[in-house]
Amino acid sequence: MKKLTKRMKTANALVDKTKAYSLKDAIAILKKSPKPKFDETVEISARLSVDPKQSQSASIRGTVALPHGTGKKVRVAVFCKGEEEKKARDAGADFVGAEDLITKVQGGWADFDVAIATPEMMKDMAKLGKILGPRGLMPNPKSGTVTMDTAKTVKEVKAGKIEFKMDKQAGIHAPLGKISFSEDALYANAMSLIDAIMSSNPSGPKGQHVKSLYISTTMGPGVKLDLAEFRK
Repeated sequence: MKKLTKRMKTANALVDKTKAYSLKDAIAILKKSPKPKFDETVEISARLSVDPKQSQSASIRGTVALPHGTGKKVRVAVFCKGEEEKKARDAGADFVGAEDLITKVQGGWADFDVAIATPEMMKDMAKLGKILGPRGLMPNPKSGTVTMDTAKTVKEVKAGKIEFKMDKQAGIHAPLGKISFSEDALYANAMSLIDAIMSSNPSGPKGQHVKSLYISTTMGPGVKLDLAEFRK
């Protein structure tokens, strides 16, 4: 059994595992917890009551614009041709190209966090499915990363727009910022993300598909949230 460090023991002592906390109280606990030597990411984890094997569950996904961004520099690759190349570059895309960029990825390169593509490029992008798919980097119309307005999408992603989706274990894990953010900024980001997750089931009352919600930092314990706060 792994021995807990002094820092982890102190952090665990701040959390009552039998209690569900309000979001503000949970964030206050995370801010009080002893910190490692890096700026931890704060994450929301949701457990869903849906069957990942059912086709209707494939729609449990979405995007949300975090008001205060993620605190992370996002590297964006845009697969496009013609005038869209200049527009994407001017909007701040880190990598822009068509066949040349596809060939580079086929060679093993994937040094980016988000991929955006125009609809005309998707036929050629299909050959990258086995490379980008497992990494969650394949452009998808449902996440808004297949678009004719690459400039707008690049700006949104750079400003803090993120995608979340259910995994094979019926869970959702998504970052909402850095622990160095103010409590107000973390609260605003968390509320935006949680509201999007609670609204992500197209059928049934809001949030009824969510069994549990936790907020945590990279190296810290999970703090259980009171679901009633977000089903209103």
